[in-house]
Amino acid sequence: MTNLYRLPDQRARRRIVSFDRRELTRLMGLYSMRVASGEWRDYAIDFRPGMAIFSIFRHTAEQPLFAIAKVPGGNPGSYVVYNGPRRLAHSDSLEDLLRIFDRKLKLLGS
Repeated sequence: MTNLYRLPDQRARRRIVSFDRRELTRLMGLYSMRVASGEWRDYAIDFRPGMAIFSIFRHTAEQPLFAIAKVPGGNPGSYVVYNGPRRLAHSDSLEDLLRIFDRKLKLLGS
């Protein structure tokens, strides 16, 4: 007689994190203002296990200038802004986090 074993479904355990409409509207609003000023030229949205990332580029072929990550349940805060591997800011609120872009940010190595 054959025994049947049910293996746990790995896909069911993975939690998909994404930006909701309100978050995307705010991110695209900021992005479009910076495109109009000539600072930014391209963006990408990535979905990784446990996080969603909005990356901002000066040129398409370069590394991202900034990456805005949504990490629910992450410490500290649910949203984080990165410049390369460097963490610039974190907050539980996207609005609070995006205030970092109200002032002129200097890039390392530029």
